[in-house]
Amino acid sequence: MTRHNWNAQEYAQYSHAQKVWAEELIATLHLEGHENILDLGCGDGKVTALLAEATTGKVVGIDKSKDMVTLAQHTYSDIKFLVMDAEALCFEHEFDLIFSNAVLHWVEHHCAVAEGMNRVLKSKGKIVLQFGGFGNAKEILEVMDDLIKQRYSEYFHRFTFPYSFPHSDTYRDILEAAGFENIYTKLIAKDMVHESVDAFKGWIRTTWFPYTDCVPQPLREPFIEEFINAYLTRYPTDEANKIHVNMVRLEVKAVAQ
Repeated sequence: MTRHNWNAQEYAQYSHAQKVWAEELIATLHLEGHENILDLGCGDGKVTALLAEATTGKVVGIDKSKDMVTLAQHTYSDIKFLVMDAEALCFEHEFDLIFSNAVLHWVEHHCAVAEGMNRVLKSKGKIVLQFGGFGNAKEILEVMDDLIKQRYSEYFHRFTFPYSFPHSDTYRDILEAAGFENIYTKLIAKDMVHESVDAFKGWIRTTWFPYTDCVPQPLREPFIEEFINAYLTRYPTDEANKIHVNMVRLEVKAVAQ
C-alpha cells in the first residue's frame, strides 16, 4: 500500500459518517457471539470496539498507520491492535470473520489483499467489507480537479490518484481468483451528511490529504477554503444548513473455501 500521512486524532474527530456506515454493516453480521474477528484497517479503533462488544472470541484490529494503532491501543487497552499492511497479512487460518469498513479504497493491490484474507480465515470463514466503489465522490473529485486546473496546477505535476474505486464485477473476479465462494458484491449509493462547514472542512482535511499535502503548508488552509466555497456554490447546503456528498460504497460478502 502507498504510504499515507494520517492524522489519527483529527480522523477520530471527523469520521462520524464512517462510523455510522460501520454500525449499519455490523448490524448485518448476525454473529453467534463466539467468533474470532479481524478488523482490517481499524483506524482509531472505535469500530473494532463495537465488534469486540458483539463476541467473546478474539478480536484484533490492524492498520498500516502506526499513529492510528497507537491511538487505538491507548483508547481501547483491552483490545489487541497491530501495525500491519492489508497487502501482507501475517496470520494463518485464525479468524471466523474479516470485517473492513471505509478502508480498501486506499489499497493498490487488491489481489494481494484477497489472497491474504483467504489465508487468514478458517475454512468457511467470512469476509464482510464496504469501501469506496466505482463512481465514488464524483462531485468532490470534479470540484477538486477544476480548482487545481484553475489555480494550483503547479503543485500537482507528480500527483497520482491515490484511491482505488473498483467496480463490483471487478471485485467479484478478484475474489473468485483468490478462492472465495458465495460471493456478493454490490455498489450502493450513500448520502454523506456533514452537520456544518467545520465538519465538512475536517473531513476534507483528514480524508483528502493526498490532495492537500501537495500544496505548500502556507497555502493548504486557503486551498481547502477555496475548495469548500467552490463545492457549496455548486451543491448548496440544505434547509438545515447541512452539507451533502454523494458517495458510492462497494459492499462485499464472501466465504472462504
